[in-house]
Amino acid sequence: MPRQTLQIQKDRQRARGALAYMSGVRAEQAVSADYIARQYRLCETRWRGRAGEIDLIFEKHGAYVFVEVKSSKTHARAAESLSARQFKRICDSATDYIAQTPRGFLTDMRIDVALVDERGQIDILENASI
Repeated sequence: MPRQTLQIQKDRQRARGALAYMSGVRAEQAVSADYIARQYRLCETRWRGRAGEIDLIFEKHGAYVFVEVKSSKTHARAAESLSARQFKRICDSATDYIAQTPRGFLTDMRIDVALVDERGQIDILENASI
């Protein structure tokens, strides 16, 4: 394969990656606005613990909510993109975070999954599990 063709493929791949990244950022911003409108306080964005990253962390009345944002063409496709391995990573990261709070493991918490479709519609699955 000619070198020029390989470069074009790499450029296209980079462009797709940048587009996906920006789409994810927009989805996180929309979900964040939704929680804030419901009186949640945003604590962290893209918080990274030992196990990995949590997209959004909110607090309301002393309880913490860890939110994984998934965006795709449809809510169903977004939901399908969350694997059991990824959910475990989110749970482990949430445990790392909650250990640092004043009440530690006595702190109320839950994990939500926010699904965002291509039209920007948001569907939040509270206290999600796999």
